[in-house]
Amino acid sequence: MPTILGQNQYGKAENRVVKITRDGATHHIKDLNVSVSLSGDMDEVHYSGSNANVLPTDTTKNTVYAFAKEHGIESAEQFGIHLARHFVTSQEPIRTARIRIEEYAWERIETSGAGAHSFVRKGQETRLAQITYDSDTWEVVSGLTDLTVMNSTDSEFWGYVKDKYTTLPEAYDRILATSVSGRWRFNWSADEQRMPDWDASYEQTKKHMLQAFAETYSLSLQQTLYQMGARIIDNRGEIDEVRFSLPNKHHFQVDLEPFGLKNDNEVYFAADRPYGLIEATILRDGCEAKIPVDLTNL
Repeated sequence: MPTILGQNQYGKAENRVVKITRDGATHHIKDLNVSVSLSGDMDEVHYSGSNANVLPTDTTKNTVYAFAKEHGIESAEQFGIHLARHFVTSQEPIRTARIRIEEYAWERIETSGAGAHSFVRKGQETRLAQITYDSDTWEVVSGLTDLTVMNSTDSEFWGYVKDKYTTLPEAYDRILATSVSGRWRFNWSADEQRMPDWDASYEQTKKHMLQAFAETYSLSLQQTLYQMGARIIDNRGEIDEVRFSLPNKHHFQVDLEPFGLKNDNEVYFAADRPYGLIEATILRDGCEAKIPVDLTNL
């Protein structure tokens, strides 16, 4: 045979599931977008078309909804763990399951009535989780995307390399803004280990990330990125690796001199593109990087 089959996987992508938990008149929402990807003994379906080892993708979709009822959704990570374990242990041909989850947050609307069942969609960030299981080892990577942050001062950018194409003036007081896309990998990898509190870990990781952004007097976005990751590693023992992708959301001072006005760091033009893109991985000393360099693949 002149060709052989390489890596392959299949599953059902973007299963939107909303779980309402009714605690009397008080309701709670979990809103997830769940993608299931399975791999294993799937050579024959590619070579001959035999579906003998294929669990239909429609079945994986149904499993997501059934598990929302049977197990509830304690957290995105825990729900993904339930699903990954089920697919690997219930189907002999399946060797590895990867569950990717986006979680959309809702905030309760306070009312004067007796019920607590009205919500408004939070607009800060989308929570992410990826769970991979191969019957022996777990890998859990959590994260977020579209978390937009800004420092209106305490940021500079100067002393950089200049050549004949350089036109950017040095800045000694500038706006620093970015939309954070981050992932962090847990060192929990086996059932024998104590499992992290996924929700508490997420909230604390986000807190340390934001505090580092706010408290770092920045001479470069790279410096701020490193401080954000280092603060997480230093304060969260369950996390060994952090990777950030930070687009620099440029704010340029508008020239108001043609109108006889002085712009004293007050009026800016917010440019959406082109943008600088700053990316890096921060590791606990002695640990190996496993999060993909290109976060679009995670």
